[in-house]
Amino acid sequence: MIGGTGSGSGEGSPSRRALGDFSADRRVLTLAGMAIVTGTAASGTAWILLTLIGLVTNLVWYGRLDTALTSLAGAAPGPSMVAIPVIGALIVGAMARYGSEKIRGHGIPEAMEAILVGGSRMSPRVAVLKPLSSAVAIGTGGPFGAEGPIIVTGGAVGSLFAQFFHLSAAERKTLLVAGAAAGMTAIFGTPVAAVLLAVEVLLFEWRPRSLVPVTVGAVTAACWRPALFGAGPLFPFADNPVLPWWGLPACALLGVACGLISGGLTRALYALEDGFGRLPLHWMWWPAIGAVVVGLGGLVEPRALGVGYDVIHDLLSGHMLASAVVLILVVKAAIWLAALSSGTSGGVLAPLLILGGAVGWLIGVLLPGAHGFWALIGMAAMLGGTLPAPLTGVVFAVEVTGDVAALAPLLAATVAAYAVTVLLLKRSILTEKIARRGQHVTREYGIDPYDLARVEAVMTRTVETLDADLPLAEALAAIETGAHHAYPVVDGAGRPVGLVSRNDALRWTLEERDGAAEEGTLGERVSDADLAVVHPGDVVSHALDVMLSAGQGRLPVTDPRTGGLVGLLTRKDLLQVRATVVRAEAERRAFYRKGRGERRARMEA
Repeated sequence: MIGGTGSGSGEGSPSRRALGDFSADRRVLTLAGMAIVTGTAASGTAWILLTLIGLVTNLVWYGRLDTALTSLAGAAPGPSMVAIPVIGALIVGAMARYGSEKIRGHGIPEAMEAILVGGSRMSPRVAVLKPLSSAVAIGTGGPFGAEGPIIVTGGAVGSLFAQFFHLSAAERKTLLVAGAAAGMTAIFGTPVAAVLLAVEVLLFEWRPRSLVPVTVGAVTAACWRPALFGAGPLFPFADNPVLPWWGLPACALLGVACGLISGGLTRALYALEDGFGRLPLHWMWWPAIGAVVVGLGGLVEPRALGVGYDVIHDLLSGHMLASAVVLILVVKAAIWLAALSSGTSGGVLAPLLILGGAVGWLIGVLLPGAHGFWALIGMAAMLGGTLPAPLTGVVFAVEVTGDVAALAPLLAATVAAYAVTVLLLKRSILTEKIARRGQHVTREYGIDPYDLARVEAVMTRTVETLDADLPLAEALAAIETGAHHAYPVVDGAGRPVGLVSRNDALRWTLEERDGAAEEGTLGERVSDADLAVVHPGDVVSHALDVMLSAGQGRLPVTDPRTGGLVGLLTRKDLLQVRATVVRAEAERRAFYRKGRGERRARMEA
């Protein structure tokens, strides 16, 4: 029971904010300033990661001290082609077992899980061990790119920085994602795609509170990138054909093909992961088993090892033979699936670009224009369909190549691939791992229906009340014989002064049996505490906040001018909002189609 004057929302209840399109306040400026620091730190971390990858690659494969990213096409075939990936995998397995298990895999699911259930808190170990383990894994031949590791590492940097300040979990999430977006921007030079990836994959919302700081982080990284990695697109391309009228449908069909392959790759990945899970070995040893497959694949096609940025460049430039593209496609897919399912440290973006580019290149043999154009379309479709993040796929392809003219073909193909994967798969390559850990993730965002409905639309208008001047004994009798669990108590002017429930009545009755007399009025019993109320014009989401803050299962609804009781809002009433949403999704009606019988009757009339 909670009592009070009924004149407002009650002490301790959430304050009413002015209703508007957005809920942002001045703290967004504070977060934006912190995002500059986060973006700078993530950019430096990206440089360190690429430097380490280049150093390990040159040292173990060519025996030289050099930090430049190097293709493994010139690596000498032989036993070392298998031994080097296995040794690297053993080191990664030891790092994961004795350092942090969260460095296993490509890392984005771990970042998503930290956001969803971990209060956006990531450990210093992840920030240190993820780039180190990824550098070892990729440098020793792992078929991954640096973008996945830097996304989780940049996120860890942002999370660690946020943990030094008094921030909410939502604010920590913003800085975590700002670091992730900055890391991706630093590697690829794609700030807009990085922000879209944040929205489509990591933020689980679209609010100024998060969008502004994340954008600041990405733009900060874009400012640092020329000094750290050089200016301009990573894979310059502008060889676009003049498509015939059936060109865009052809792009969509290419997207469908990429979507089907994407679905197959996702299913194969987790089937292999299940296979590793059935091995009678500790997971620390699994990466070494996957590395054997990597090494054998390297003996067939050395260019399938490592980051593969040179392969992406050649696919776009068209300087490849069909037989080489087929070999790259088959070997890269096999070793990527084996390595990633084994739990080593790596990423998914660059391999998806290579696989999609190879598919697009091969299909493009039958289509007009340069092979590189269709390789570009395949890259975006495979990326956007697998994550799935279609807008990210489209904009990423434009930013990484500088090819704005390909927007329409990219959109047609990527959304087609996205449509295929969301229809074929219940979970994506990113969320399946989280689901297997017991967490449900939804990737569909919409306006909260409780922010749309007003209290007056769902409240109970006919309310049985009890007078505050009612003698306590009569009040107890009325409650015991009444049909409701609780009743508002009103004064002579109809203003609520409290709520009384059957539990209150039972307690008072027991007190009377113990010697306390049933004397005084009902109002004297319920006017000691503050009563939380809402008004008819309040949005239901505010009423929910008040209900949770006050611990009341029912809220009196009062006239804001007079304070008089005009209704009661219960938890059952709140379900009406959800019922409206369910009806809007499920009920199908045609408003302009008439049955034959109706048309015949109208004509006869």
